[in-house]
Amino acid sequence: MARRPAKTGGSIARGGGVALGEAVFRSLCEALQAGSYRAGDRLREEEVAQRLKVSRTPVREALGRLAARGFVEPAGGRGLIVRNLDISEVLELYAMREIMEGAAARLAAEHASAPEVDALRDIEQAFVETPAADAAEMARLNRSFHEAICRAARNRYLDNASRELQDWIALLGPTTFTVTGRPSSSHGEHQAMIDAIAARDGDKAEQLARAHIREALRCRLKLLQKQ
Repeated sequence: MARRPAKTGGSIARGGGVALGEAVFRSLCEALQAGSYRAGDRLREEEVAQRLKVSRTPVREALGRLAARGFVEPAGGRGLIVRNLDISEVLELYAMREIMEGAAARLAAEHASAPEVDALRDIEQAFVETPAADAAEMARLNRSFHEAICRAARNRYLDNASRELQDWIALLGPTTFTVTGRPSSSHGEHQAMIDAIAARDGDKAEQLARAHIREALRCRLKLLQKQ
């Protein structure tokens, strides 16, 4: 049975101009990002509808969208299961992530305002203060850090593509911050990226961001070897 998402429980909020199907879809994507649903977990219309307190129609629509994007697949007449990415897909995902994160860092060095740079430092400070045992919170702050860089890049198309990439990354399972030493090394990499963005050094910011993602891939492959 699929895990119950801890951070996306409760009913879907109405209003705000967001269609119900879209709200259910985003809720499920957030549950994937939070690790509440992982590869092999089953998603059933009835269970999701009951948890979110909506009818099965918007749930069916949301699950259809997840299936169309390849996040879930049929489970032999027993609903859908969250997909498990193979090694070639993981390598492709990180190759694209390296390109996009590098571009975002370069553009952020050109466009980020002083308050945005300060916000990056605040996120990183919160990351440092997170207890070593709370890898999930580190992962959440890490997403916030990279999202903030992408917003500072001032490119809506890059921002949209990065959000979709984050949904795919959610399928990979446990965060790389469970790898020994990764929180510390990631902090150093983040600090260097912030300094390059603050200095308006686009070349260096891109190089650092790409190196950061290559190191994240190295840690990801370590985790996959243990599975």
